[in-house]
Amino acid sequence: MNEEFCSNCKQNLKPKRIDGHYILHEIEHVLHFDRGILYTIRELFIRPGENIRNFISENRSRLVKPVIFIIVTSLIYTLINHFFHIEESYIKIDGAGDSKLNTINNWVQSHYGYSNIIMGAFIAFWLKIFFRKYDYNFFEILILLCFILGMEMLMFSVFAIVEGVTKYHLMQIAAGIVFVYFSWAVGQFFDKGKVASYFKALVSYILGMITFGISIMILGALMNLISH
Repeated sequence: MNEEFCSNCKQNLKPKRIDGHYILHEIEHVLHFDRGILYTIRELFIRPGENIRNFISENRSRLVKPVIFIIVTSLIYTLINHFFHIEESYIKIDGAGDSKLNTINNWVQSHYGYSNIIMGAFIAFWLKIFFRKYDYNFFEILILLCFILGMEMLMFSVFAIVEGVTKYHLMQIAAGIVFVYFSWAVGQFFDKGKVASYFKALVSYILGMITFGISIMILGALMNLISH
């Protein structure tokens, strides 16, 4: 190899220094309308089920990576939520004086990205049951949910900003819109021609959230037993 390039891969041995041009290039790459996060948001807003199905089965270069997407969008919601002090959190388990349960609840609200992925696993379990005749494994369904739950975070973020500015309580309205979006996106992913697909998607969502909440309460109870 010579001083500048590797003889095998032809890449620079020493990368260029980071400067303003590099930062602008990285921002442009992330926000690119053809394959960046703005493109991903647009496509998930217009044709969520079809685009996610295409991502899983055919082309994985157009949309932002799903785990990165849900972590970034969850971070956006977390920052907005803390800035405006929105009381109605996206995920909230009332500890009712239970210190261990409150500790878990505080962790959930401080780590929405990870919490969404964990909750997605519970929802994926129910989707796998209700849509068992479709040839998608558990992890592919989890990828579907990373995109959808990421979009939900953005929807909650928009309503949180409006609520923070206007002081009108809008998060319950946001929750209703999120339920509709989830049913529409998942139903479109599996079979948009069947009304049952949208209903099963909604039931899976509700059961997933319930079982996620129950698991948190069980974990809190176990922690209390251990501590005593």
